[in-house]
Amino acid sequence: MFIERVSLRAIRNLRSIDFAPGPRFNVISGENGQGKTSLLEGIYLAATSRSFRTSRLQELILHGEAIASSKLVVSQDGGSHEQSLGIQAAGGARQARVDGKRPPSLAAFAVKTPMVVFHPGEVALSTGPSGERRRLLDRVVLHTAFTKMAEQIAYTRAMRERQEALETRGERATDLEEWETLMVSHGLAVCEARRDASERLSHVAEHAFHRIASPSLVLRVRYLTNVPETEDAYRHLLAASRGRDRARKSVAIGPHRDDLVLEVDGHAARQVASQGQHRAIVLSLKAAEIDVIHAARGVRPVLLLDDVSSELDRARTQALVSFLGEQRGQVFLTTTRPELIESEGLGGGSDRHDFRVERGVLSVAQG
Repeated sequence: MFIERVSLRAIRNLRSIDFAPGPRFNVISGENGQGKTSLLEGIYLAATSRSFRTSRLQELILHGEAIASSKLVVSQDGGSHEQSLGIQAAGGARQARVDGKRPPSLAAFAVKTPMVVFHPGEVALSTGPSGERRRLLDRVVLHTAFTKMAEQIAYTRAMRERQEALETRGERATDLEEWETLMVSHGLAVCEARRDASERLSHVAEHAFHRIASPSLVLRVRYLTNVPETEDAYRHLLAASRGRDRARKSVAIGPHRDDLVLEVDGHAARQVASQGQHRAIVLSLKAAEIDVIHAARGVRPVLLLDDVSSELDRARTQALVSFLGEQRGQVFLTTTRPELIESEGLGGGSDRHDFRVERGVLSVAQG
């Protein structure tokens, strides 16, 4: 699977871009603020219906324009499909289409063209709160166990209903037991799916970190939850925590507090890893995400790497390039230093296509 053609209209400072990327490595260079990241953001938008930079999609629309759009033509298994998303400035409504037709859901739209992105903000996967790592697990679940996403929606609804009952009617509200039963049933299913996702990710991520960071460092990845393993124990804990949950206005026990624990040489990565090591951890997790999705779907996701070399020294950058050279999918890589991305590491010059962005205009880079 690879993207044959990209068409962007009024995406941030990119007024109109049409280009045909190469099926393997696409190196997009330019100074900061020229539109490199916006280009990747537009590609991601058409594949997922989301931005990796903001939750407010109206921010993507070029000032003064009524609508922004992104369209991809994707080659897969000898055929092709067209996937597009439009955003209206008035109200921010999204219009998703696959081959001109409305998809059954945005989740179904998001799994049509698997895509994995790494951008500077993704370092929060290693340094930030647990919510970032839960989202990673849920992205994997989306592709490996699509039907389990309904369990998460049902769990979240039951949890919110229980909390509202506690706060408005107290610990003896008659419907609390009903909501807790649903929380237990759906919560255990969510934990099972996330535990499976963690196990799928851990081996690949640990091996990739050995390649990207340093052979002398060891990364360990493991799933952590406070949910008991049995329904009875879980239900008992929920009932016992009603008073505390009411006072704190939040639920203390459940998969909404899951985490993916990251350790370097036996110590919490958040405490001991350098900035470059944090980026190596995130890149390793992204490499694992690609492999897991490939194993589950039979296609390799498109990889978007934004400003990947900014926090890596030359040796680590070359280790990353060598690692990428072993990948078999399509890659879009932005950088301010294209000279650090050696073609030999990417499998040879014929696999590499260079582009340059200046003031929102994309051109083929001159070698």
